[in-house]
Amino acid sequence: MTKKLYVGNLPFSVTEDELSSMFGADGRQVSEVAIINDRETGRPRGFAFVTMASESDARAAIEALDGASMGGRSLRVNESEEKPRRGGGRDSGGGNRGGRW
Repeated sequence: MTKKLYVGNLPFSVTEDELSSMFGADGRQVSEVAIINDRETGRPRGFAFVTMASESDARAAIEALDGASMGGRSLRVNESEEKPRRGGGRDSGGGNRGGRW
């Protein structure tokens, strides 16, 4: 089963290929790399998500890379927490109910 990792404090110049190589070192298997960009400017926001092929690869990557230096920055690597989905539309729970305020 795959495991998604959060990678923070990245240099803004990092590429997906660099992250894939770094996280894939020592035989670890990387499934996906996603560097997060700002919606308005398109510039990197300094963090990414790396999906590892297995839980053991994820644990090994955290052990090896949390606190590692990249581009003069100390990386923060940990398990990603699923962001709760926001409701949308008319019945999202925050609107006018039954004519009452």
